[in-house]
Amino acid sequence: MKGKHFLTLKDFSPEEIKNLLKLSAELKAEKKDGVRKLRLSGKNICLLFEKSSTRTRCAFEVAAFDEGAQVTYLGNSQMGKKESFEDTAKVLGRYYDGIEYRGYSQKTVETLAEHAGVPVWNGLTDEDHPTQILADLLTVMEHVNKPLHEVKLAYVGDARNNMGNALMIGCVKMGMHFTAIAPSHLFPEPSLVSEMHLVAKQTGATIELSAEISAIKGADVVYTDVWVSMGEEHLFEERINALLPYQVNTNLMKATENPEVIFLHCLPAFHDLETEVAKCIFEKYGLTEMEVTDEVFRSDFSKVFDQAENRMHTIKAIMVATLT
Repeated sequence: MKGKHFLTLKDFSPEEIKNLLKLSAELKAEKKDGVRKLRLSGKNICLLFEKSSTRTRCAFEVAAFDEGAQVTYLGNSQMGKKESFEDTAKVLGRYYDGIEYRGYSQKTVETLAEHAGVPVWNGLTDEDHPTQILADLLTVMEHVNKPLHEVKLAYVGDARNNMGNALMIGCVKMGMHFTAIAPSHLFPEPSLVSEMHLVAKQTGATIELSAEISAIKGADVVYTDVWVSMGEEHLFEERINALLPYQVNTNLMKATENPEVIFLHCLPAFHDLETEVAKCIFEKYGLTEMEVTDEVFRSDFSKVFDQAENRMHTIKAIMVATLT
């Protein structure tokens, strides 16, 4: 995979994804044992951010440092303001061995990849979030006692956002049973669903879209995300009205009829009133919790912090695989 971009899991075969997951597990074990092989020694990496971040930035930085690379965080570039995306890519490609982009349009990360001349990695766009999905798959492998192709993952909530898209792509690539449970107007984009149905014929995956909570039955993994993505804050009232029946709570977890079910969330999560945004929502709408209740978030079902840690290990695997 040396020299390859990481823009979407659509670009990778199931075998390549399995190899990345295997490498992630190996690198995680090395870190636990205190082993440092400095595979990226002498490499320079640019982290190009248009959107704010906690896990993505920290995971890329720590992963790079662990392997001996140098990192530049670039959050105030002239890209798209005084300089085109193409020109920015050509400049950064002269300085750096790899470029991470976290921002808005998938087209932007594709333009960077087209012109940089070095591997470009998608840290999040409005359409996709492939580094997150690798972490999710690794977490499922660690906590669900089944091979991935036997796992049913149910995504509950806003299924047309980047996480709904990316999870469907990742699950289908790995031959899993992917169920999106949401109001029909928040189902994934039909063209993407059609594209993934073609892939599913090759991998044996199942794609299910349902507005009924009963579709949660048999799920091994229950996954949700925020109801309003970055840049959509004006839609809070509309989304609350549409998605409150889809809140992940104890009754919903019990409806899986699976005592071994796990809960995942890519974070941040609105499960209490300990943030400014959550307090504003409470003052305006009276909600103390949104997409997941505090009870579920803090329960034994929840593996969200293992999942967050795995961002670092899987991102490290991506960089090692594409730079060495």
